[in-house]
Parts: sequence; C-alpha cells; structure tokens
Amino acid sequence: MCCILALLAMLGPRIVIFFWWLAEPARWNIVFGSPIAPILGFLFLPWTTVMYVVAWSSGGLSLAGWLLVGLGVVLDLGTYGGGGYRNRDRMQSYY
Repeated sequence: MCCILALLAMLGPRIVIFFWWLAEPARWNIVFGSPIAPILGFLFLPWTTVMYVVAWSSGGLSLAGWLLVGLGVVLDLGTYGGGGYRNRDRMQSYY
C-alpha cells in the first residue's frame, strides 16, 4: 500500500501537468512564456509547477498564490525527502 501512495505522489502531479497542458496549452503559454520552465518543473518540481499554474492570474501572483506555491515546494520536498527520513533506521552508516 505504501508503494502505491509513493507512486501516486511521484507520478500524480506529472500526470496532471501532462493532461492539463493537453487540455489548455494556451494557459501554459501565457503563464510561463517559454517551454523551458514547465519542462524543468515537470522533471524536478511538479507540485510547485501545478500550484503556480493554479494560483496564477493575469496580474501575477497574490499573497494567497505565493502561499500555494510555497505549499507546492513543501509537497515536493516531502515527496523527495520523506522516504529518506522514514528509512533512516535501515541504513547502518547513517549515524
């Protein structure tokens, strides 16, 4: 069960990015302007990328938008670092 949750945490936002980009490519072009940032976001910070697109409006990001982007960063860090913290007792050279 934990493997399924980990797989959803890693692939879930990437699937959302892919299908949302297929559904609304104009929004992604308006938000980012070039394809480099969304591609890097897809690879390295998918939760942050999704939150940025959700929170973005024509005037930029408001305070609530920046809080959503911060939540995305926390989710990305939790996705990448959560397994290492959980398995620290299994690694003999940790201490």
